[in-house]
Amino acid sequence: MKVFKFGGASLRDAAGLRNVASILQHYKNEQLLIVVSAMGKTTNAMEEVVVAHAKQTGRAHELYNAVKEHHYAIMRDLFDEGDEVFTTVSDTFVEGEWVLDDNPAEDYDYMYDQIVSMGELVSSKITAAYLTRAGLPTQWLDARDVVATDNTYREGWVQWDKTKSNALKVAKPMLEKGGFVLTQGFIGSTSENFTTTLGREGSDYSASIFSYCLDAEGMFIWKDVPGVLNADPRLFENVIKLDRLSYREAIEMTYYGASVIHPKTIKPLQNKNIPLYVKSFLDPHAPGTEISSDVEETYPPIVMVEKNQALLHISTLDYSFVAEHHMARLFGKAADLRIFVNMMQNTAISFTICVPNIGDRIDKYIAEMSDEFKVKKEEGLELLTIRHYTEDTINNLKKGKIVLFEERIRNTVQMVVKNVPTIERRDADLAGSKS
Repeated sequence: MKVFKFGGASLRDAAGLRNVASILQHYKNEQLLIVVSAMGKTTNAMEEVVVAHAKQTGRAHELYNAVKEHHYAIMRDLFDEGDEVFTTVSDTFVEGEWVLDDNPAEDYDYMYDQIVSMGELVSSKITAAYLTRAGLPTQWLDARDVVATDNTYREGWVQWDKTKSNALKVAKPMLEKGGFVLTQGFIGSTSENFTTTLGREGSDYSASIFSYCLDAEGMFIWKDVPGVLNADPRLFENVIKLDRLSYREAIEMTYYGASVIHPKTIKPLQNKNIPLYVKSFLDPHAPGTEISSDVEETYPPIVMVEKNQALLHISTLDYSFVAEHHMARLFGKAADLRIFVNMMQNTAISFTICVPNIGDRIDKYIAEMSDEFKVKKEEGLELLTIRHYTEDTINNLKKGKIVLFEERIRNTVQMVVKNVPTIERRDADLAGSKS
């Protein structure tokens, strides 16, 4: 049994679904569990719906209807008028409308999960129906019947024993019937049957969960790139495809922000020695990248860029030393708000942390710390991480940047940077020409 995962880019329109079906034709005699994301940029659009509903702007239904129409347009291209998939999808969208018809929930994260999860549910129902229509009989599985989580909305923690039991009880018999089984990434369910999500871009993690629980032979992620690259091709030229990676290197890359794979994906696979293949849905016969245990760890420089970072400069109001009890409170509140600390630096009377600039969480953190600390926020920053660095690589990445602080550990260097303002660049060029 293999687990395939198709992301939003592969399902963004009718042509994308046709391409996915053509890829799967080559596997029609194999036992496959297929995990799909929401179509295209649906998750972004659904997040706008949540914000509009929370702020009661009056536009939530308008934005939601735009999402619906996009999906109906794709269905009209794929199915005959009157196909039962139209009723199935309409009924699913109604569940989201019920949430929008109520007053906003006090718990924003809970409300987020109930609305945004509609994207995966609708995408999976359309994809399953189309594959069956294309001669690939496909059973639809509700991931919430398998993936059990705690009540941490927007970043549910998997309850592994319950999830494995569910997978063997629900998913395995479906696979044994023959044909494909198709389910959703990104979503799970609490013990009270409320929908949770596993964190942004969490569909890779979902595929890893199913692979682990069902002892998959291999897991395949289908992307719009030829495999795992040593840098983001949207940001850098002359990137290199990595043919093979160790689990350890893949874990390090994803931890430091490599966006090709969700950070939590690798460890469950490593625990059962399940190989992961990253392949291109644009060139499905190309070899892609294999991630497994049997790899020689010799790599070129690998660069990760995390945009939209903020530095929080923290000091005590009375300018006393930042002591251990201060640290305990600062980190405790960060954990409560699920703020991930990427880097940190401290002096006797100040403490600086680099964090993803997630507005609602950071603003809440600053407000709750203001009784004891002065917190200054610096925005518009990037976090650069270079694995297996060379000095030439570091120097090239520093061009046009101001380095706010830098840290080196073994074969990894991290830098928090901001762009040099244009006038400063001109002054620097003039100074250079004079010398």
